[in-house]
Amino acid sequence: MKEAVFTLKLEAELRDAFMAEAEASHRPASQIVRDFMREFIKTQQDQRDYDVWLDAELEKAVREADDPNTKWYTQEELQQGRWREQRESLLARIAAQEAAEDPAAAKSAK
Repeated sequence: MKEAVFTLKLEAELRDAFMAEAEASHRPASQIVRDFMREFIKTQQDQRDYDVWLDAELEKAVREADDPNTKWYTQEELQQGRWREQRESLLARIAAQEAAEDPAAAKSAK
């Protein structure tokens, strides 16, 4: 494995405090910084993945809201419990759509 040197400028107080804490934890400062870097990379990648997923979900929601066949319910209808039947119907439609998109997943879900 090749080694690379990473040089950065920081306040002396920050460096001293960091080095003291690294020593107190009995870990090399360079290992702690590598761990910080790995965690930062993972966090950034996870956030980008989430953003891509959320954008796709929002696009689907907007398409559904714009669809003239979308059924809308009043607050009164929801309070009267009519949503339960519609929820079951919607879940069945979703399952059928997922099965059509990925037949292997549908078989393993049974």
